[in-house]
Amino acid sequence: MKLLDWVMLIALSILWGGSFFFVGIAVEELPPLTIVTLRVAIGASALLTFLAITHQLPKLSKPIIFTFFGMGVLNNVIPFVLIVWGQSQIASGLASILNATTPLFTIVVAHFLTRNEKLTPLKGFGVLAGITGVAVLLAPSLMKDGFSLATGDHLLPQLAVLGAALSYGFASIFGRRFKALGVSPMATAAGQVSASSLMLFPIMLIVDKPWTIVTPSAQTIWALLGLGLAATAAAYVLYFKILERSGPTNVSLVTFLIPVSAIILGIVFLSETFYFTHLIGLALIGVGLAAIDGRLVRVLSHTN
Repeated sequence: MKLLDWVMLIALSILWGGSFFFVGIAVEELPPLTIVTLRVAIGASALLTFLAITHQLPKLSKPIIFTFFGMGVLNNVIPFVLIVWGQSQIASGLASILNATTPLFTIVVAHFLTRNEKLTPLKGFGVLAGITGVAVLLAPSLMKDGFSLATGDHLLPQLAVLGAALSYGFASIFGRRFKALGVSPMATAAGQVSASSLMLFPIMLIVDKPWTIVTPSAQTIWALLGLGLAATAAAYVLYFKILERSGPTNVSLVTFLIPVSAIILGIVFLSETFYFTHLIGLALIGVGLAAIDGRLVRVLSHTN
């Protein structure tokens, strides 16, 4: 990837890593499915408004509409529902580790479904190093909570989060068709979250019965706006831009960086403790990213 791609990837990880702040506030007053639905609805409203004001609304056709809904299913509806259900029964730290398998699934899916994203030993090593780094990074909080690898009744929630990671992998491949259709990253983001909103809204009405929910506080409303505008609208514009420029494998690397940004934000703004294991985890993630990117290895091989 080029330097600009890395800058955008880090910015994306900060937006999605920062979403933990907003979710932590909103979940105190609202059920998860309502939060997810409002998140994509706010994001869709903001993006569609911007596109309308700037006269960039895409000309819709059956293939474009189909792709919007397909991307919404793979990148929002399926993974959001699976993760929310999974996290209702397993620790969020464990869910983060399982979600960090997204690049592994993406590389495997890309190997079979694309011509230019084949699996190599170096990429495989990079993904394993990255997953190990995420696990080490989250170890202090997991140990503090008495974490142990859940089995038995907790197996299905773990498989659900892994299913979400697999869905993200397919979404990264599926989303490449927007470039061929001539749809801009901004319009792609707007179309995807709009389709997701249309699909999630009736499910939310049936499951959460929002008319029975107490009106949320101003703090929760601000958290929802942060989720919708920053962690969804702005984030998905970056996501589809990186996907267009660098491909599905590279954009999936953001799942390695999200725990990094979340921990750094926690240390800076919430006075959380920095552990030595954080340094080891960051180093392993750096090694994994460098291996997948490949340029550092090529430079070292030429030097030798």
